[in-house]
Order: sequence, then C-alpha cells, then structure tokens
Amino acid sequence: MNLHEHWLESWRQLGASATDESLYLQLVACYSEPHRHYHTVQHLTECLALLEAVEDQADRPAEVAIALWFHDAVYQPKRHDNEQKSADWASRSILAAGIDHSVADRIHGLILATRHNAAATGRDAQVLVDIDLAILGASPERFAEYEAQVRKEYAWAIGPLYRRGRRKVLEEFMARPTIYSTESFRSTREAQARINISRSLAALR
Repeated sequence: MNLHEHWLESWRQLGASATDESLYLQLVACYSEPHRHYHTVQHLTECLALLEAVEDQADRPAEVAIALWFHDAVYQPKRHDNEQKSADWASRSILAAGIDHSVADRIHGLILATRHNAAATGRDAQVLVDIDLAILGASPERFAEYEAQVRKEYAWAIGPLYRRGRRKVLEEFMARPTIYSTESFRSTREAQARINISRSLAALR
C-alpha cells in the first residue's frame, strides 16, 4: 500500500479541496516515534489495508479512513488520554481543511470509540473498532509478534505490574459475548482471537 496515495485519496473523498502535506509528514513521524513498537506505521498500514477489504460495510468509509489515520496519532503508554488528544487533533485538522463541523464531530467520536471501554455503536464505529482489534484474531505468528511489540512499549513496567495490567485488558475482551461487532470479523477472526487470548492469558499466569 502506498500510504501517501491513500492519504490523498481519503481527503479527496472526505471533500477537502486541498491536502496538508505537512500534516501527512507529522502523522508519519508520530507513528515512527522510537518509543513505539506496536502502534507504528505497520499497525496503521495493516488497519488501512483491512478497511479496503470491508469499506463497503461502512456508511462513510472516508470518515473511517481519516479516523484510522489519526486514531493512534498521539501515543504515550503512561497516559490515559491518547485517544482524546488524537481525536482533538483530527477535529482541528478537519476543520482547518474547510470541512463541515458535522464531519469533524463524527470522526472525533469514531476515534474515541477506540478506547474500547464500551461496545461500539453505529456501523462506522463498529467497522473501525473491529479493524483496530483485528490483531487479536491474527495468525498465531503475527499475534506473538504483536505481544512482543506491546511488551516493548511497556518495558518500563516491571514484570508483575505488566502481567496484572495485561491480564486485565485481555480478560475484559474474553468476557464479551463477542469480541467483534461485525459479521465479517466475527466469521473470520473471532475464534482465532479467543485462541490467541487464551494462550496469552495462560502464559501471563
């Protein structure tokens, strides 16, 4: 996938008359920060590729695309307001591009849905959140890589602290009736996600 071409096309579909090249470079720089190991350009690229496969399920695929571009724009592992800051940045950027406030508000809400603290509501939020959580149902090899990447991002957390926190996150996903909200992700990733998470929880114990 050519990220720059995807960026230009997403803004064109959103209705922007011009795109901010410096904003693109800022975002790529953010996803390339040295403290990131999972929330990187790799994750962004995987998410955008998944959207291409399921964009017909979204009501406003261009809005989902821009939300994906910004959803981890701000990422500091020790903070709890990353999604809020990312959503605020997206909203400011959309308004600066001369796009309607209603679009900015919807994308702001989509990014906040990636906090994963409640079930996603609305087709676009469900598609976005399922894409963001697709890694849970990845192949065992990619899931193992993801687990190692997340651990590196939390290298500052000593063993017991990390295991408790990670266990809590994974147990919350396992407790859901379904991890994924859309049928396409449930049919292709739900079973594997539960296998992956179960193995991870066993290792954490």
